[in-house]
Amino acid sequence: MHKARLCYAVFVQTKTHNLAEFQQAAQDFALSLMPIPDRATVVGLYGDLGAGKTTFTQAVAKALGVTETLNSPTFLIFKKYQLPHSLSPSSEGEIERGCFETLIHVDAYRLKDAAELARLRFDDLLADPHNLILIEWADKVTDVLPQNHIKLWFEFVDSTTRKIALG
Repeated sequence: MHKARLCYAVFVQTKTHNLAEFQQAAQDFALSLMPIPDRATVVGLYGDLGAGKTTFTQAVAKALGVTETLNSPTFLIFKKYQLPHSLSPSSEGEIERGCFETLIHVDAYRLKDAAELARLRFDDLLADPHNLILIEWADKVTDVLPQNHIKLWFEFVDSTTRKIALG
């Protein structure tokens, strides 16, 4: 069983108190991920409506160099974003993003069951180790997810505060 190489020191559980802290947590998480050698790296995003799953995905995409606007693909189910080979130099110096070539953002909210995602050739996306797949509402499609996918749980605390737990 392969697990994504992930720097678990980033957080096991964290509480953010504003958008900037939330985005920083997403960036730290994104830059800690390394591809799995034999399949896509899959991150399931769990939590209630408004808990921050889309905002987290947007911040991950930005951290990995996606420049286009990332909206939740509710009606498309998934959208692919090509990733640059490295991020632009920052005040910290150049940050390499590893070997991910494509970020795939899946929104399973409108799916009735995992079979609907499977019919969209999800297995093909899973087979490519250069894919990083983030799945909002992952609880709706667990039957087609790798058993050892990374699970992030989001909790709405109040209008600005969120809890994020790795589990």
